Amino acid sequence: MTGAGVRRRRAWAGAGVVLACLGLAGVAGALTPAFGGLSRLESALTPESAGPETRITLGPGGRDVRLFGDLTDGAAARLGRLLDAHPGVTRLHLTSDGGLVDEGAAIGEIVAARRLVTYVPDYCVSACTLAFVRGRERLIMADSRIGFHAPYEPGLFGRMVPVDASEERGRYLAAGLEPAFVDQALGTPSRDIWIPDPARLRAARVVTRVVGPGELPDSTLDDDDSPAGARAAALRAVDLLSAFALHRPGVLDGIAARYRDGYRQGRSESEGLDLLRAEAVDAMRAAFAGADDGTVAALGRLLLDAMAASGSEEACRAIGQDGNLLTAAEALAGRRTGGTARMRALLDRALVGPAPEGPAARVPEPTRAVGCAELRRRLAGLLSRGDAPRLREALFGQTRRLEASALPGEP
Repeated sequence: MTGAGVRRRRAWAGAGVVLACLGLAGVAGALTPAFGGLSRLESALTPESAGPETRITLGPGGRDVRLFGDLTDGAAARLGRLLDAHPGVTRLHLTSDGGLVDEGAAIGEIVAARRLVTYVPDYCVSACTLAFVRGRERLIMADSRIGFHAPYEPGLFGRMVPVDASEERGRYLAAGLEPAFVDQALGTPSRDIWIPDPARLRAARVVTRVVGPGELPDSTLDDDDSPAGARAAALRAVDLLSAFALHRPGVLDGIAARYRDGYRQGRSESEGLDLLRAEAVDAMRAAFAGADDGTVAALGRLLLDAMAASGSEEACRAIGQDGNLLTAAEALAGRRTGGTARMRALLDRALVGPAPEGPAARVPEPTRAVGCAELRRRLAGLLSRGDAPRLREALFGQTRRLEASALPGEP
């Protein structure tokens, strides 16, 4: 079963320095406390607790730069050097929960001078917003989060000392933001975070456009594009791949490697998720093709239940004609039948045996449309007869289609 998407929601402690703006990326709602307790705050407000160096990398085709993490000392200078070496860059991806105000402002100056487009695929909080609002165009996704609060000066024992926000106010206003919006943003206490919805951001001229997941290069691996990072992203996107992590890690590694290659080539987020889902379905089908007859029969019963619960002809055909096992698990999610748990238990049974020599054949294009009721009738007939070879042929064989699995005596 899939999660909400490929992207990670990640929180970092901000840099512990004078005039730091700290945010908490993994929040939702209008106002949320930014810290869990005094001991954590005291730790965050020491120089030793500053986060790792800002990650700044060149994206595919030399048109995008990806910035991830706290805005630490020297981040703007590093960004400037990268842009000097690659003058074709037109867009800056920002994923940060804040850091040094001076660095956020300096990055904003670079963005404005070079007339870059800024893009937040996930979250941009606190000092990060000083860079974002300077973009020639300012893009977000529908579920991106832009967070604001007042700047402060860290005091002893975790105290947050309010400071004059006139410089930040001037920067926001110079970027064209609505004055009332700026008042509310900088009036939000330093311990809180205000995350306006996309409509409010657009009305206040913070954001110029909301983009879809298929429009821009995927930023899911901006924090970590290593094989381990890609593997973790695949597991977040498709929960059921965890069965392969346990029993056949090489299969998962191959899927993650292909996803990582697509990320590095500039594939969009929606294309990346489609790839992960398709690869997961192929891997699951291959696993079940090599399973014992009892496991295959149990899978057939799960698919029959999923078609009945699917709620639409399209979803039912995806299960019954195309053999989409993820759609089957999702159709049963939240029901007493427990689609994810049932599918995972069957996958564990299938993966205990030896791996098949090759993947199951891909589904051919349909020769004719078959209704959901007919697909269910044919699968129920195969299950009631206990005809394991015909059931295997229907689910995994050369035709692999219930529409091609007529019962004896049928045309």
